[in-house]
Amino acid sequence: MAAVPRSGAPEKSAAPSRPVRDRPSAAPAIMRRRLLAAAAAAAGVVLLFVGYLQLSRTYTENSDSANILLMSWDMLHGNVLLHGWYLSDVSFYSTELPQYAMLEGLLGLHADIAHIAAAMTYTLVLIFAVLLARGRVRGRAAWPRMALTGTLMVAPQLGVGVFVLLLSVGHIGTAVPLMLTWLVIDWAAPRRCLPGGSTPPDPPARGWFIPVIVGLLLTWVLVADPLVLVVGIVPLVAVCALRVLRALWSARRPDRRAALQASWYEVSLAAAAILAYGLAALVNRLLSASGGFILHPLGYQLAPVHTWAHHAWVTGEGLLALFGAKPQGPAPELAFALLHLAGVVLVAWAICRVARRFLSWPDLVSQVLLLAIVLNVLVYIPSTLANATDLNAREFAVVLPFGAVLAGRTLTTRVPGGEIDVLGWLRRRRWRAGLATALTAGYLASLGYGAAQASVPPANAQLATFLAEHHLTNGISGYWMSSIVTVGSDGAVTIRAVQSSLRPYLWETKGSWYDPAAQRATFLVTENGSDYFSHWKPSASALAALGPPARTYHVGPYTVLVWNKNLLTFPAP
Repeated sequence: MAAVPRSGAPEKSAAPSRPVRDRPSAAPAIMRRRLLAAAAAAAGVVLLFVGYLQLSRTYTENSDSANILLMSWDMLHGNVLLHGWYLSDVSFYSTELPQYAMLEGLLGLHADIAHIAAAMTYTLVLIFAVLLARGRVRGRAAWPRMALTGTLMVAPQLGVGVFVLLLSVGHIGTAVPLMLTWLVIDWAAPRRCLPGGSTPPDPPARGWFIPVIVGLLLTWVLVADPLVLVVGIVPLVAVCALRVLRALWSARRPDRRAALQASWYEVSLAAAAILAYGLAALVNRLLSASGGFILHPLGYQLAPVHTWAHHAWVTGEGLLALFGAKPQGPAPELAFALLHLAGVVLVAWAICRVARRFLSWPDLVSQVLLLAIVLNVLVYIPSTLANATDLNAREFAVVLPFGAVLAGRTLTTRVPGGEIDVLGWLRRRRWRAGLATALTAGYLASLGYGAAQASVPPANAQLATFLAEHHLTNGISGYWMSSIVTVGSDGAVTIRAVQSSLRPYLWETKGSWYDPAAQRATFLVTENGSDYFSHWKPSASALAALGPPARTYHVGPYTVLVWNKNLLTFPAP
């Protein structure tokens, strides 16, 4: 019956007069789109890995990478603590070494594992950087962040860029667990810790386990790399302390207790970072006390002040190489380098934008990233590490992913204060959007050009072939001609590194290699190249102590001296 309102006018019944056919559910279509997006993303990751693998193969592998392979092989075969090993001043014990051991368990020990592991590492760095740039933003607003960050990182530059990012077991791998840590912090951050205007409502409280997870992650990576103190722990503690002090300063005297309680997140993160430093030191001491590896002291020393200007120049060249913008090579490489200058400008813009309002910037993660970048570069420039070539840019390799994430998080978000929204500005005119598309296409073309270059063999491949053909299987030589021949020959030839005095060179080597009761070396190799990596000769007195060789071979820049006795039984004078 019709409902009769107070006015007396009858109303139609809400019930339909005839059944209405149900509309088809949109769930299957949504699921199909998500599956297609996931498949496209997976295919993109695979293509990136393949491209990075080929790009890594354009740079010659040397004994640094070979020694990492030998360490992880020993770890894989039961020497988990690396007993008897003398490592460098960075162990990579809890990061790259397990990764290399896993790959060797699947694929065996050969030189190409270093390229595969490096490509895998950089692919992970890119993925985590893109996720960190997205933050807690969802939907269409997330795409500009992810696209900008991914574009800035997608194409490492041939030469130094490939060495630092796609071959050297340096500090780029450290960026993976660090950015995972920043992701956890960002995931749990209260709204006041995020950029304004583009964030979802605050998530429910995560409880005490967030700082615990952060502390464990920082401990994990700090055990492997002491640089985390500069680019992880100090920036996080400093930013959290600054935010707490700012909250207390802004609050009225009666409200300061409440302000301190409201800053529980920052206080807990700072405490977790400080405890992580102590826990990592404890872990390293336990490893040493348990008969584990021997780590060289950190080789950080301040250089004379008058050298700092030159160091700054070398650092600048390294930064350009990291971002693919170092002018070099033939016309195509030079054109791509000039194109990459746009990325340098964008990252510099992001740094200036955050630095100008650093004290009041709402995004905790962006503050940490900026401070980590600044500290890493400022600590590096006055040190003796910067007096070499830009190959040492690996010491501040985290600047690339951190800078790219900073650009993605800040240049695509409007923060109160009138700053320019870069991608919003680009979208206002079609030609501007076309400019952004062309920039991305240029970066991808740069990646394709680099990946299309010819692969190169490991260093000293000619020497390894000659020695194997002449059945010279065990010998000694300088560091750069030792382990790379051992790994590059697939074990057919073994060369151990010695000093010019012929004493063992205890840097990324195992002490048992030099035991004359168990090992035998019958030849010595010298190299007459002109640069640091291709020149080594023993001292005249050490060579004289061995007596005249039985045979001598000259192979290109190499001289192979052969004796009919074990050279390891003749200590240096």
